[in-house]
Amino acid sequence: MCNRPAVATLTYVYADCTAVVGPLAAYAEPHSYDLCDLHAARLTAPRGWELVALEFDAADLAPSSDDLEALANAVREAARPVAAAAAGGSGPELIEVGRRGHLRVLRDYSPE
Repeated sequence: MCNRPAVATLTYVYADCTAVVGPLAAYAEPHSYDLCDLHAARLTAPRGWELVALEFDAADLAPSSDDLEALANAVREAARPVAAAAAGGSGPELIEVGRRGHLRVLRDYSPE
């Protein structure tokens, strides 16, 4: 087992006898394996198979500070649903119905 961080994904396409190495996949797929840079560079295909290695720079695929800031802003905005609804006046009223640690369960309250 390799302890280096994964930077590429190997996918086998059995119907075409092809192995494809490309950028790290966002989610798991059957017949896909994440590889570090060293193992991705040294990979060979089984006899009779074709190896397709897509060119990519792993450094360009890493999250940037802009990505992290956008994520933090989205989390902050999601944490203020009651304040956003009260400020607009037109949104639904949210009622807290449960809590577990720092997480809250909110439900819409629509008076009938």
